[in-house]
Amino acid sequence: MARIQTIGVLTSGGDAPGMNAAVRAVTRAAICNGWKVMGIQRGYEGLVNNHIQEFRSESVSNTIQRGGTILKTARSKEFMTSEGRKKAHDNVVANGIDALIVIGGNGSLAGAQIFAQEYDIPCIGLPGTIDNDLYGTDTTIGYDTALNTIMECVDKIRDTANSHERIFFIEVMGRDAGFLAQNSAIATGAEAAIIPEEYTAVDQLAEFIGRGMRKSKNSSIVLVSESKKDGTGGAMYYADRVRKEYPDFDVRVTILGHLQRGGTPTAQDRILASRLGVAAIEALNDGQRNVMIGVSNNQIVYVPFNKAIKINKPIDKELMNVLNTLSI
Repeated sequence: MARIQTIGVLTSGGDAPGMNAAVRAVTRAAICNGWKVMGIQRGYEGLVNNHIQEFRSESVSNTIQRGGTILKTARSKEFMTSEGRKKAHDNVVANGIDALIVIGGNGSLAGAQIFAQEYDIPCIGLPGTIDNDLYGTDTTIGYDTALNTIMECVDKIRDTANSHERIFFIEVMGRDAGFLAQNSAIATGAEAAIIPEEYTAVDQLAEFIGRGMRKSKNSSIVLVSESKKDGTGGAMYYADRVRKEYPDFDVRVTILGHLQRGGTPTAQDRILASRLGVAAIEALNDGQRNVMIGVSNNQIVYVPFNKAIKINKPIDKELMNVLNTLSI
C-alpha cells in the first residue's frame, strides 16, 4: 500500500451527537501524524459533487461540545450507482486523498465497503449512530446521548401519566434494534419495553397487560421501538390495540422523533468519539483497511465491514429480565 499523505473524512446518514468530537479527533490525530486532512461536506453526496475542503486544526476548534455534524450529512442516491461512485473516485484522486474515514451507521459503512472494493482505497469506519446496532462494538457514537435525552423526556411524561392515571406508549428510534427502548425503559422505571427482537417470542402487549396493569397499577409507561419489523407500525399500533381490547384504560401516545438525535453530547460520547477518531488514524498508520473501529470490553477493536454491517447485534436478554423483574 502506498504511503498515506492525505485523508478524507465524512459523516453520513443520520446525525448523531458526538460526530463532531469524532471529526475533531480524526483531524487532529491525522495532523499530528503529519498528514493533510480534507473535510468532505454532506457525506457521499459531497464526495460525488466535490464539496471538499482542507481541514486544519482550527477548523475543528470549539466543536467537541456541539451536537449534529459540522460536515453536514445527506443520503446520496447517486453514490448508490456505479456512475456516482466513479465521480466520487475521480474527486478522491483530484484532491489527492489516499484513504477515507467514514463516520456513520450501517448504510454508511456499507457504502464505504463497496467503494473500497471497487477502487482499492483504504476505508476506515467509525460507528456513528444513536441506534447502537452495529455488530462488534459495545456502543456507538451518539447512543449514550440519545439514551439520556429519552430518559429526560420520559421522566416528564411520567408526571402526567401518574396525574391522569394513563398508559403512555412512547415511541423511540432504533430502526430494527431495540437497544434504546430496552435501556431507556430500565433507566426510567418503565413498566415494559416492546422491541423487535422479541416480536416472534410472545405477544408483548398481552404479557405487559397481564403482568402489571391487571394487578395493581393504574398508570404505566411503555417504551416502543419504532421498528415495523413485525408489521405493527410502532406505538400507535399498540395504543389502538389497547383501546379495542382493554377499553377501560386511558391511553396516550408520544412519538419522540428527531429530538433524540439532537443536543449536546454526553461526556461518554465525547470520550468514545475521541478514542475512536485517534484509533482510526493509528489503524491506517498500521496498514489496516476496510474495518470499523469499535470498543469491546473497553478495548479498541477492528471489525471487518462485512461483519459490522451484516451480523445482527444481539440484545442482552439479561437486561430484559431485569426490566421485567423491576416492573411488577
